[in-house]
Amino acid sequence: MIISRAPVRFSLGGGGTDLPSYYQEFGGYVVTAAIDRYVYVLANRRFYDDIRLAYSETEIAPDVASIRHRIFRAALEMVGIERGIELVSVADVPANSGLGSSGTFTVALLNALHTYKREFVSTAQLAEEACDLEMNRLGDPVGKQDQYIAAYGNVTALTIEPDGTVHAEPVPIRDEVMGELENSLLILYSGIERPASAVLSEQGSRVRAQDPATIAGMHRIKAIGHEVYRLLVRGELDQYGELLHDHWMHKRALASKMTDDVIDEHYAAARTAGAVGGKLMGAGGGGFFMFYVRPRKRRHLLEAMAARGLTPLRFRFDLDGARIVANFHRATG
Repeated sequence: MIISRAPVRFSLGGGGTDLPSYYQEFGGYVVTAAIDRYVYVLANRRFYDDIRLAYSETEIAPDVASIRHRIFRAALEMVGIERGIELVSVADVPANSGLGSSGTFTVALLNALHTYKREFVSTAQLAEEACDLEMNRLGDPVGKQDQYIAAYGNVTALTIEPDGTVHAEPVPIRDEVMGELENSLLILYSGIERPASAVLSEQGSRVRAQDPATIAGMHRIKAIGHEVYRLLVRGELDQYGELLHDHWMHKRALASKMTDDVIDEHYAAARTAGAVGGKLMGAGGGGFFMFYVRPRKRRHLLEAMAARGLTPLRFRFDLDGARIVANFHRATG
């Protein structure tokens, strides 16, 4: 038996510039952070010759081609496992919530399958294989942030070249600044689940069409990513909170389904209750809010948002990235 885990993430600045519609033309830049909420994948040799999968559903398939779950099927094809395996997936957060859980799941799954085959893969290879699976093999309208931060962990800056090459650099944040940032970010679940594909497809279409307002908004978001890096290194967190508001004002204009009246009301109420700035995580349209709040206002903001039905998510940053947390896999024979 093998137990693999990978962390989900918060995008701290520059999110969206990791999409190929943008980086292939202009290059991308994202500052992102892994947190201590995980997707786990358990892999075990099956007594029978078929394949058993357990996630939100259960499948028993005679072969890989018969598997309904797209990522399980593509990953088994990619790694070359054909039969006689059991795979179970468990997550700490709901799907479609803006924390990159699909990319995280793909990283955890590929790490488990390579370990099952006793194959060593580097962190960079693991991340790039996960990107290839989702973006090329499955054709999903996703970027490269989620897979890379799930593999690398930490608070990490990702520079994405037009050819898709990714340079991952840990952000050199002092320990005391890291702790202050954790205490100043309030994460709240809106209760709205939404597939990212609808929002990302529209955003990508606008970028490919060279819509001037969309391109200008994306350029500003990338510039915010670079400024976030500088502010985190210098420990100027209040200015980071103000940048979050700027980020959201540009992000919400990128696609028609990025926000709605309910989301806007939640955001306005948070600002009234003391949030310096904030944004929806991921593609938008629902999922988790991230707000920056000064410590003296944190309790008031939490109470105001709880009154509106939003649920807090406690977290710490994850420094490890993708890991095999248990390996009891034995050789046959």
